[in-house]
Amino acid sequence: MDAKPFTSVDRDLLKRCLNREAGSWNDFVDRFLSLIYHVIGYTAHLRSVRLSPEEKEDIAAEILLKLVADNFKVLREFRGHASLATYLTVIARRICVRELVRRQRALDAIRRGEVRVPEVDPDEAPAAVKGIERLEEVEKLLRKLGGREREIVRLYYLEGRTYEEISTETDVPVNTIGAVLSRARKKLREMTKVSGEVPVVRPPKGARPKAPPPTPSPKPPDNGNPAPANKSKDTGPAA
Repeated sequence: MDAKPFTSVDRDLLKRCLNREAGSWNDFVDRFLSLIYHVIGYTAHLRSVRLSPEEKEDIAAEILLKLVADNFKVLREFRGHASLATYLTVIARRICVRELVRRQRALDAIRRGEVRVPEVDPDEAPAAVKGIERLEEVEKLLRKLGGREREIVRLYYLEGRTYEEISTETDVPVNTIGAVLSRARKKLREMTKVSGEVPVVRPPKGARPKAPPPTPSPKPPDNGNPAPANKSKDTGPAA
């Protein structure tokens, strides 16, 4: 279980954002932007990548844009089984890993003199890039696993490590890691079937995207009655 549960403060803030209340998005950014920057720095450190302040700002902006995309789709998928900070940490890490992979491929393409930058192949990218499995489902699976199997699943799904990185850290052969994750995915699918679930730093320029505009209030129905005609000041014939 998450040591920090979903608090009433975060529940209220999330509700305000999803209802598009005025000022709610700014409050959300002020509360969690420092966490997002921490995740970016730590993820880059794990992958031995040096980021300039401008690059960190760009990735933070990308994460915030993903949070507001499709009418806060990512936030609407939050089920409250963990703390909101934990959920956002995993989401931010996934997006950060994808951005780091994309940027590295762009640099490699430039060094080779290529004009077209190759896109990240979803089949080759770590799970943190794919973003298919939800945090709550993975956490339930981790509680059922133990030993190296648990560590491999955690590194792959929650930290976005590649097979090579996991192999180096766990001393497990690369070809064995694929088999372990394959069994884990099978358990994850079985768990989903059983449960019935569907699987304070100020923001820099460009890092605070606007939230979707508030939904306009519907006009009151006229009940089919025509509008009353304007009364004329002249109500009778002239004398």
